[in-house]
Amino acid sequence: MAMAGIPGKRGAWKLAVRLPTLTAAVSPVLAGSGVAIHERVFDLLPALAALLGAICLQIGANFANDVFDFKRGTDTPDRLGPPRASQLGLLSTKEMLSGMWLAFALATCAGVFLVWAAGWPVVAVGVASILAAIAYTGGPWPTGYHALGDLFTFVFFGPVAVGGTYFVQAGDVSTLAWLASIPIGCTVTMILVVNNLRDIPTDRQSGKRTLGVVLGDRWTRRWFVLLAGVAGAIPLLIAVTGRAPWGLLALPIAAWWLWQPMKAVLTGAEGRALNPVLKATARFNLVFGLAWAVALAIR
Repeated sequence: MAMAGIPGKRGAWKLAVRLPTLTAAVSPVLAGSGVAIHERVFDLLPALAALLGAICLQIGANFANDVFDFKRGTDTPDRLGPPRASQLGLLSTKEMLSGMWLAFALATCAGVFLVWAAGWPVVAVGVASILAAIAYTGGPWPTGYHALGDLFTFVFFGPVAVGGTYFVQAGDVSTLAWLASIPIGCTVTMILVVNNLRDIPTDRQSGKRTLGVVLGDRWTRRWFVLLAGVAGAIPLLIAVTGRAPWGLLALPIAAWWLWQPMKAVLTGAEGRALNPVLKATARFNLVFGLAWAVALAIR
């Protein structure tokens, strides 16, 4: 039984999973499937397998970040973000690593079905995704510690995840799928930007060189705005070219959900005040992903 205020094992694992972040795994699959519906190649079972694989990969990445940041000394008692299971001593390093490998094993199971459905290119995508998840904070040269986190997040949650979801249904990747992946990559990266903006002071102290540390407070906020602008411009481009004119329907919905986090970023919210902004940005990503998928699906 857990003591008052201290979660037991079940609560510790729930904390480590970081449920609000799973929106980043769902929105790319929604967008890729929306394009598949639009182009009449939608296949339910590969789409569901892609969703399961994406969620398991995200959980595995969360476990990896939890344990590797703790081992590197980044997550200290001065941490401004939500508490981490390793940092609080709720789960041991061995338990976290076991959970990480289990999550990746479950993602691999989904991948086995997708290989059967779509062929061996899925193997390359799956292996690269697992390696990228580990290398973000683990290994001898973690990308998240060398200002490459934003780039890898955009690539793997945008073109790789959206294009991959479309590929396992269609057997190739269309131009519309590539274009549709850009707003998703941008909105997922925006979640990371808020996280890095909040942690600039503590990351500097611990030697974690995120893009936020490199850009500084002011330019990190501008980077957030730029990503939002690109995410909004692509639907306009797609509509002008006639590929998916109904995609514009996603913009007013996205703007409504983006207003609060954008206001907080532009008015100088900092430190722990950015924690609710982080959750709001994750919700925006999910709502945008759903609206974008539905709008793309309309012919």
